[in-house]
Amino acid sequence: MVVTDSTVVFISGVGKGIGSGIAKLYLARPNHTVIGSVRDLSTPSVAELKASPTAPGSRLILVHIESTSSTDPARAVEAINAQGIEHIDIAIANAGAMPSTVPIEEVDTKDMLENYHINAIGPLLLFQAILPLLKKGKNPKWASVSTTAGSIGLVDALAAWILPAYGGAKAALNWLTAGIASSQKEWLTTIALHPGLVQTGPGNWVAQKVGLGDKAPVTVEDSAAFIVKLLDGLTKEDNGKFYNATDLTEVPW
Repeated sequence: MVVTDSTVVFISGVGKGIGSGIAKLYLARPNHTVIGSVRDLSTPSVAELKASPTAPGSRLILVHIESTSSTDPARAVEAINAQGIEHIDIAIANAGAMPSTVPIEEVDTKDMLENYHINAIGPLLLFQAILPLLKKGKNPKWASVSTTAGSIGLVDALAAWILPAYGGAKAALNWLTAGIASSQKEWLTTIALHPGLVQTGPGNWVAQKVGLGDKAPVTVEDSAAFIVKLLDGLTKEDNGKFYNATDLTEVPW
């Protein structure tokens, strides 16, 4: 079956957290094909996602992508094509790594490279793999799930230097996002977004580190809803911008 009239959404990292929350929201909309990438298809959280309510004409397709793999994205596209998918309308590069707890005085090469591979190179490889499908989309959009910790302009204000490997890798993702926005501006709307400080493992750790309590202030459900609302309202004028999804304000690069 060839999918032509369905809105096709690709979300990386739907195995848990924000990615799973976003996938559930799109599945609840009629005529949406949601393609989600996961590292492990056998986890309880993936089983929960598979059992999520699905609106008429909508369906979930799961593909395997390990963020450190240079070949998984291309193989995932082969699997997508085999499902009759000929376009992608919205792509959300959400998969990422847990922030490292190693301070800037001690962070080593291994930690830096691991974070760069997962948080910057992984999304780039995904973009390259799905580019032909995005070019066939209806008013296609690309969103990189970044963080204010990756904003060079906010390093001092947020004391983001406590996350050198993670923040530096997300800053690299921001540069790549800006590069995509500039080079593909004739046909693609591209943004980076901060999802809020979310109640996930990484978010709760950061909240504890900066004295905000045991849990981050934003629930997964609220963050997912903020992101979907932001993407719903995007126009070509938003291309190349970095948004805080929680309040729709711009974040300095």
